[in-house]
Amino acid sequence: MSFSLYSTLRPLLFTLDAEKAHGMTLCAMKRGLVPAGEPVVDPMLEQALWGIRFPNPVGLAAGFDKNAEAIGAAFNLGFGFVEAGTVTPKPQDGNPKPRIFRDPRNEAVINRMGFPNGGMHVFKENLERFYSAKSKPDGVLGVNIGMNKAQKEPAKDYARLITMLGPMADYLTINISSPNTPGLRDLQSREPLMALLDAVKDARDKACRTNPPPLLVKFAPDLSEEQIEELAQVALDAKIEGLILTNTTLERPSFLNPKFADEAGGLSGVPLREKSTAIIRRFFQRTEGSIPIIGVGGVSRAEDAYAKIKAGASLVQLYSGLVYQGPRVAQKINTGLIELLNADGHVSLSTAIGCEAI
Repeated sequence: MSFSLYSTLRPLLFTLDAEKAHGMTLCAMKRGLVPAGEPVVDPMLEQALWGIRFPNPVGLAAGFDKNAEAIGAAFNLGFGFVEAGTVTPKPQDGNPKPRIFRDPRNEAVINRMGFPNGGMHVFKENLERFYSAKSKPDGVLGVNIGMNKAQKEPAKDYARLITMLGPMADYLTINISSPNTPGLRDLQSREPLMALLDAVKDARDKACRTNPPPLLVKFAPDLSEEQIEELAQVALDAKIEGLILTNTTLERPSFLNPKFADEAGGLSGVPLREKSTAIIRRFFQRTEGSIPIIGVGGVSRAEDAYAKIKAGASLVQLYSGLVYQGPRVAQKINTGLIELLNADGHVSLSTAIGCEAI
């Protein structure tokens, strides 16, 4: 599907309920109705992180493919890595519908999904189906895990998920930053986070005795300077392998459509762009660039991705950008990144990481 064709179809898709349109998109991808594009291949974009080769730095963020149903189709859109989930141990319906809302003028989305998914057994079956495919696309697969809404002991849910899914993941993301699961963001403080990380690392090491996947933690953008200092120190002390910055925000900029802004939930898309980039910069500075960062929030164009890379992100992710820019967004960003890196005299993407955060 070309960008011009998507531009023609987008107004029609946007007349549908956002969640219904998303479901139709996933269905089309699974059935091969969204044509694969030519991947952007250039040594300048390649990186090795955690001993894993990333063919390019643009990834599909968690939330798009909650049940790992369309991983191969997502890779075929040119993403260097795909993060499936968020998956919880037990199936859950999530919050009442409607729960996704768009503001096209500002390329923004609000969601209050609440981790709806089919549970870890469905997720595992879909992963097995992907891995058993005759032709598996090149790319890195991350698995984003979360707790069930009714769980009072989060570490038990995360440990169960790691035990079952850890051996199948290239990396694991501990999601403690969604605003739509009560109590989840309470884990973003030193004592509960250290306790959780001890438990998940123990589960990871037992389940994956050979070649254990790196553990990444996903934080919210709604953090004070004191919280950033504390969480960065926890990441260093716990020797966490990576950070994903950031999840959606509860902030509502004044320029948003008032009816849209009144919806409860996390805001993503272009209005989150500068805030998430600022958080990336501070964590990069506080950790002295010692922990790789995946930057997410408002990435829809090459310039957005490049700003996050220069602030300290080694990789970037998007979701809302796919909604508004269409299925060729990863290709366009990767092509644009090559041009931007060349214009600034970088010999590789790696030399640009954090160059404006020092």
